[in-house]
This record gives sequence, structure tokens and C-alpha cells, in this order.
Amino acid sequence: MQEAAIPTTTAATPAAATSSGGASAAGAGQRDAAPAQREATADQRQATTAAADQREATAARLLKISAGNSYDPDVDIDWHAPQPADLMYAPERRLSLYGTPLWDTLTPAQRIELSKHEVASIASIGIWFEILLMRMLLRHITGRDPRSRHVQYALTEIGDECRHSIMFARMIDAFGAPAYQPAAVHRALGRYLGATAGGIPTFAAALVAEEILDALQREAMADDSLQPLVRMVSRIHVVEEARHIRFARDELARQIAASGRPRRWYCQIVVARAAYTVTRTLINPQVYAAIGLDPVQAHAAAWANPHFRETLRWAGSRVTEYLRDLGLIEGPVRPVWKAAALL
Repeated sequence: MQEAAIPTTTAATPAAATSSGGASAAGAGQRDAAPAQREATADQRQATTAAADQREATAARLLKISAGNSYDPDVDIDWHAPQPADLMYAPERRLSLYGTPLWDTLTPAQRIELSKHEVASIASIGIWFEILLMRMLLRHITGRDPRSRHVQYALTEIGDECRHSIMFARMIDAFGAPAYQPAAVHRALGRYLGATAGGIPTFAAALVAEEILDALQREAMADDSLQPLVRMVSRIHVVEEARHIRFARDELARQIAASGRPRRWYCQIVVARAAYTVTRTLINPQVYAAIGLDPVQAHAAAWANPHFRETLRWAGSRVTEYLRDLGLIEGPVRPVWKAAALL
């Protein structure tokens, strides 16, 4: 069928009038929406600028503190001081076998030796985590403006971590203990994080490792019944690590605020697995072999020990509360945190 000819008069047809009116209304709507869109964009720019300013202010403050309150372990620690044979290296109640039937079989000398090797194991894992953190921090700042205080503080923290790793290594050597290494599966996860992690996983995983160790060392540095070497190493690490924790907490909060739901879901999984690695690697099973115990039996006893699990929950309580508030510990990942003895 042949279509009707389109009118050529200047009067608009009803359909044309409707179309024209709709277009006019749409145009008016677009004009009305434009200021709101511009305002929203301006608000976003303002929020981004405010976050950048806050990041720079935090970094500038931490740089100033670092300049005035840092240690040199070569100068500030007497590495040749004797280690009294009757002093523990960690509080008894924090040792993994405390309160178990195996603990009751140990002589006082074996208990002291166990405390030495557990501190050596924690320090060894501390070195492993610090090297991993340095890799992730370098990834974080690669390509950023080196003139920024944020980048400069990250580099300062990397310098601190280098000194801490050397300090822990010298302490282990002074003990006459081995440098304990994590199991292959945990080393593989570390390689994955070091090669891929950025943003939220970097700072959340760093906080888990740093804050657990910080809690243990804050207690140790104030306990005059422990070895002086352990107390001094703990004091240095606590003072300098406080800056690192502040840096990571502030940056993590900014990263979470800027992330979408799918990103947070992925990060929940990665961070939960990192937390599991932290607690499961702190005490190497070979620690028990060093005092004449069967490592498999003793390791199982430690992880079944309610005293040890309570110590881990206590040491991780501040960081788990913070990560829970940020939405990183919820839903399907909670069983992983429980398996890590942190919930």
C-alpha cells in the first residue's frame, strides 16, 4: 500500500506537535539536569581533591615524626650483651604449648628454650612479611609522582623495613637459632601477592601482620622479666611500626571508600587468606623439634590449645575490629578468619 504523502504546510500535525513538544520537553529536561550533573561532577572533584590533600597531610606528618624518632639498631642495641640463662624470651602464657599436657612435661630449661625458638620463628616470619610488604609498597608507588609526600613516606617506610629485617636477622643470629621459613604453600601465596597485590590487599594484609606482631611486642617490651635483647628489639619495632600502622590504616580507609562492591568482594577473599597465612606461619613446627618434641604432635597440640588461640585473638583484636568496620570481614570469609583463630 502506498503511504500517504507527508504534509508540506507549515502547520504541524498532531503527531508532529506531540513529537515537537516531547523534544522540547526532553531538551528542557536535559537543560534542567545539566546543572545537577555539573554540580555532581564538581562534588566528585572536590572529594577527590580533599582525599589527596588528606593523604599528603598524613604523609607529611609521618615524615616529620620519622625524621625525629628513628633508631639505628647498629648503634642502639648491644648485640654482644649476655643473655641470662634464667630469663624467658617471651611471656610463658603467650607460648603456643602453655597450658597443655605437653607443657607440663617440659623442664624449666626446655620452656626457656621453647620461648627462644618461638620468638625466633615469629621474627623469621616477620622478615618474610616485611620483604613482601616492601615489594607491595614498591608496586603501590611505581608511576606515582615522587615529589609527593605520599611517595616519599612510602620510601621512608621501606627504608625502615629494611632496617627492621636486618635487626630481626641479627637477633635470631644472636640467639643461635635457625631462620625458620614458611611452608611451600604459604611461600606460593606470598609470591602471588608480591606480584599482583595493590591497593586494598596491600594495606589490609600489612595491617594484619603488623598489628599482631605489634601487640606481642608491646607486651614484651614492658616485661622486665624477659631477655633485655628481646625487649630492646621490641621497643624499636613498636615505636617505628606505629607510623607504618597509621599510614596503612589511613590509606586502606581511602581505598575502601573509592572501591566498588565487586572489588571489595575479591579483596575480602584475598585478605582472609592472607590473615590465615599470618597466624598459621607464626610458629614453625620445627620449633618443637628444637626442644626434643615431635613436631607434628606438638603442632597439633598447639592449634588445639585454647590458650594459644586466645593469644592470637587478643593479638589480632584491634585489626580485626578495624577490618570488620570497613566491611572486609563478613559473609563467606568469616570461617577463614575463624580457622586463623582471629575470630
